Amino acid sequence: MASSIRLRYSGLVIFASKILSVATGLAFQYMLARSVSVRDYGVWFNVSDLTTYFTILAGVFPFWALRFTARAKEGAIKTALAANFAIASAAAFLYGIFVPTLTSALGIGLEYVPLYVLAAAQIVEVYVLNTLELCLQAKLPHVIGYGLLIAELCKITLGYVLLLRLQLSLLGALTSIIIGVAAQLTYYSSLLVKELKEKIQWSYIKEWMKGSVANIYHVIGNQIAAFIFVLLFTYGGEAARGYYGAAAQIAGIITYASFLAFALYPRLLTEKASQDIGTSLKMVLMFAIPMAAGAIVMAEPLLLILKSEYAAASPILTVLALDSLVATVSTVFSFVVYGFEKVDEEARISLRKLARSRLFVVFSLSYVHSAIALPTALYVLANYARNQPLKAALYVSLINSSVRFIMFLILYTIARRTVEMRIPWKNIAKYMFASTVMATTLYYICIIFNPTVMRITLSIAALGVIIYFAILMAIDAETRALFKDLRHEISLGAAG
Repeated sequence: MASSIRLRYSGLVIFASKILSVATGLAFQYMLARSVSVRDYGVWFNVSDLTTYFTILAGVFPFWALRFTARAKEGAIKTALAANFAIASAAAFLYGIFVPTLTSALGIGLEYVPLYVLAAAQIVEVYVLNTLELCLQAKLPHVIGYGLLIAELCKITLGYVLLLRLQLSLLGALTSIIIGVAAQLTYYSSLLVKELKEKIQWSYIKEWMKGSVANIYHVIGNQIAAFIFVLLFTYGGEAARGYYGAAAQIAGIITYASFLAFALYPRLLTEKASQDIGTSLKMVLMFAIPMAAGAIVMAEPLLLILKSEYAAASPILTVLALDSLVATVSTVFSFVVYGFEKVDEEARISLRKLARSRLFVVFSLSYVHSAIALPTALYVLANYARNQPLKAALYVSLINSSVRFIMFLILYTIARRTVEMRIPWKNIAKYMFASTVMATTLYYICIIFNPTVMRITLSIAALGVIIYFAILMAIDAETRALFKDLRHEISLGAAG
């Protein structure tokens, strides 16, 4: 199985697919915004907010199924699919029961109820998609990029027909997404025909239920940490959350670079090859560093793409760009800890061993984060930024980012104690040099042209990409060799 996992090619395919999904996502939102009223648009996001609560358990069993699949445990994929489908059915049923109560309590008109009912199908898809994607990550991670492309192309095509041509409004938009994901699931299932014929191993479910204690503990920790945004909304108001959200949308694209290490986790589960860590770090930082640098120097033009009022949030984007860089590298170190963890190696999970494992320690970091960030944010917002939206959003970004950096240092220490790693400092220095030259050039170009139109902003960003890689190719022989290897792997991928 390990030989079928292609570390760099898999990461490149998924990263490219994620970047493309940004464009298709913007196109879809553009079509939707043009086709519905402001009220309808608010209902659209409310549907997503409500269904999220019913998909909170979607990744619990698949987390362990990935690990079992990577270690070639027979029946793991079919067992995970059956278990998660059962949970999905129950979640969708409960959601359907609560729809009338929820819509009534929120003052949502009866004309929107069919939309909320249709969203039950989305709940089921989320559970099934989580299962198939995580199991495929353990076997053929690169095909997840193909699946994402299928879903996005279907969504855009159907969205054009149902939204712009047939003018089916929100029902058309949701139907487009559901059918797009259905096509994605069909593709994934076709790749797992052999595995889906295996027997369900009920003993696995027993072990996963024990392991799920840690997953639920992790989920709760993340939800507690997210309470900082409730504080931001409470003390800074709607505008504060809007400023932060706008900056976070741009900065979040930087974290897509973590997908370049997507295949590292299953590779470590099967091979324990520490040299793969250095390779993944190079791939991730080669893209993440210039993306962060570009977001910092082009913060204002990038925010203008969303709305002119958001240009004031450029200091927030600067902070969140650095925060996203830290979060991206943290993902790689999390993969290292997860990949070397042996608590479930024999398809048995001991709660006592799990509680003492490094896996559980990593899951606990969100609680440490909350213990520092929440009281600090509460004090600062209540005393220094009450009803000051921009200042409140900036303070929250600084607090959250500072605490995340502390958690990053702890995670790095845990990863170093787990396995001896070689950090590619020379490569990082070259990436930073090329990024500095690129960022300086973009800074002066932005001063000269003062871009306020999306087309010009994206053209300048594209120029930055060319400058960065031109410099890097000129100064780094290893990068030239890497791109040569990637061209070879891409040709193999196209042939295979």
